[in-house]
Amino acid sequence: MKEDPMTIPHLFRCPISLDLFTDPVTLCTGQTYDRSSIEKWFSAGNLTCPVTMQRLHDPSVVPNHTLRHLIDQWIRMENPFDPDYLQAIDPDLSLATMKHNLESQDASFATKLETLRKIRILSEELVSKRSCLIQLGFFELLLRLSFGISCHVEAKLSEEILQFAEESLICLLKLLPFSELGSLNMLKEDSNLASFLVYFHRGTTKIKMSLCNLVEAIASSSETKDLSAVLGQNRSLLQGLVLLLHQKSEASEAGIKAILALCSSEVNRDNVIREGGLDGLIMYISSANPRPSPIALAAIEVLLGQDSAKEAVINNPNAVISLVKNVFRVSDHQGSESAVSSLLIICYDSLRVREDVICAGVLTQLLLLLQSQCSCRTKKKARVLLKLLRSMWGEDPSICKLQYGLVDA
Repeated sequence: MKEDPMTIPHLFRCPISLDLFTDPVTLCTGQTYDRSSIEKWFSAGNLTCPVTMQRLHDPSVVPNHTLRHLIDQWIRMENPFDPDYLQAIDPDLSLATMKHNLESQDASFATKLETLRKIRILSEELVSKRSCLIQLGFFELLLRLSFGISCHVEAKLSEEILQFAEESLICLLKLLPFSELGSLNMLKEDSNLASFLVYFHRGTTKIKMSLCNLVEAIASSSETKDLSAVLGQNRSLLQGLVLLLHQKSEASEAGIKAILALCSSEVNRDNVIREGGLDGLIMYISSANPRPSPIALAAIEVLLGQDSAKEAVINNPNAVISLVKNVFRVSDHQGSESAVSSLLIICYDSLRVREDVICAGVLTQLLLLLQSQCSCRTKKKARVLLKLLRSMWGEDPSICKLQYGLVDA
């Protein structure tokens, strides 16, 4: 495969991978990285900014929508799509042939599957080819191929259909960051949504993960706001997402991200709670996993903005102790702020919960957190929680024991 002829501007390359940004996010230092690259950096135990090597007082990342928009415009406008340009980058009309193979009813399944694999390689490695794929309408075509096939819940999906769907969705997600997301609104049509749900419930783990990623993108875009509301009201989808949490498979993390994205809309939060989303998240963080997902803790914090969620957490026998355990974890404070925030919310109006929190050992956890390298914002919230709990010490001095490392003045 020839080297990509398109020169990528320096500012459009991730400093870690040196590849074109696909999901740029910015750290508190002002440096921008591709999300997948910086998450790998953090997962390796690094707590610094790779470029400046500054120690991060806040490891959270913020999506850089402006940069993503500029990259999108650059891909679309840097090389005007005209016949001469098409001839230059696709002299043998291989892309046109691939599109024909996918659209043709005469092409065999093996031909279509091999075509999808070629598209996957092109979209991963060559920026110019990816741009051409988008301009030739491959994104919309892949959407039609993925969900335009009529599926029935009663019917057993053949291995061929599942293979095709799996590969098609992977290609779709590769092109997603550089495509007009408004095309996804085709899922509002009943037949397309029905196919989506059949794949979600009956598909392979990879298909479910891809669909979760698609839900996350839909719920995060203003172009698909109405579609996000449709998905957030669909009981079948929400129940499927909750089921992923209970399965504790590799798709669970993708399911959590989809739930968190849907919860960006307040209308969706009550629906998620009603279908057992909050209990599923509590179950997930209380598992034996040594490094529970900070995204799950963030989702719990968001849901606790609803009164129904506060009641659900208070009535869940595992909630308090699970949140307390996640206040402080050695070398991993990514979920600490959300855990402390969640405890603040449920402790504020309930004396009983404050008692339960103290009995669960939160005082020791908070003191360890305050001595750690967590963010200033997290420490501030920890002090507020300590102050709130301190009100109980005057009422019952025996509640503050030496085992917590505190002596009441």
